[in-house]
Amino acid sequence: MSFPNQSRSVGQKSLQCSPVGRSSRARVAQRIFTVTPLFLPKVSQATVPLSVSQCGPHINPLHPPGVKRRTVSLETLSAHHHNQQRVTVMQQKEYNRYHQGWQRPFYGSVAEKEEYRYEIRQLLKWQMSQRWEGQRHALIDRIREGEAASEAQRQELLRDREKQVIRARFLQAFRDENKRVRHAVKRLFNTPQGSI
Repeated sequence: MSFPNQSRSVGQKSLQCSPVGRSSRARVAQRIFTVTPLFLPKVSQATVPLSVSQCGPHINPLHPPGVKRRTVSLETLSAHHHNQQRVTVMQQKEYNRYHQGWQRPFYGSVAEKEEYRYEIRQLLKWQMSQRWEGQRHALIDRIREGEAASEAQRQELLRDREKQVIRARFLQAFRDENKRVRHAVKRLFNTPQGSI
């Protein structure tokens, strides 16, 4: 058995190992950091609560609650741990919500399956009634639009008729006035010279 300080063979030298004990000359200056205690809410296990309200709100690691100034030195692992646990709880809650949605119709009891079918039937009836209601409103709107267009066309035709009647009366009055003036001029020119 050979020791690290002894050479293994004549031509090879082994590296000197450092002593295990601490020497007073080789003391390294250690930095001492002060950590501000944080008052974080109790971090609950992710499997137990399945409620985000029990985990509390999201915590900003650079600005924890209870501290007025924002500083990087306040960032601690507990805030990150709290946020990670909160994320895990929310993921588990969503996973359970998603899988419990299809678990009941396939693996539930007879009453649960019938209740699920009843809910599906009610949902389909509601969707059909909503569609029929939309179609009925669209039909009513089209009817009203057609009635409004026909009424506007009727009013426009009435206005055109009134304009035509007014124009015909004006032209008749103009014609009658022309006839009267022409007869008057004809009488004036047809009278004998002595009668004037």
